[in-house]
Amino acid sequence: MDPVLNSQIANNTVRPAQAKQFGLSRRRSDIKIIADMLRAGEKGAGKTEIMYSANMSFSQIQKYLEYLVSQGFIHKVDMDNTLTAYQVTDTGMRLLKAIDNLLSMLEPTK
Repeated sequence: MDPVLNSQIANNTVRPAQAKQFGLSRRRSDIKIIADMLRAGEKGAGKTEIMYSANMSFSQIQKYLEYLVSQGFIHKVDMDNTLTAYQVTDTGMRLLKAIDNLLSMLEPTK
């Protein structure tokens, strides 16, 4: 692959036409979104904190949190009547490490 394109991919500056030509997407994949959410919840975080840290909309956070909780990657912790926090589980941490390893393997070489 073209070294200039590799640099553009790494810096997320690929033009849409280039991305389409190589079958790439400028949007984040589900895997990257999940990784961002797991990173945000490593030490426990509220829904709003995860939403802002992972740069997501409210509807996205709802969908992804429901999935991650149902799969056991994130644990929902009720702090009191009005406050709920989300904590990454050991399984979620293993998933995050696997995703990080995979993403680093897929990074364009310089």
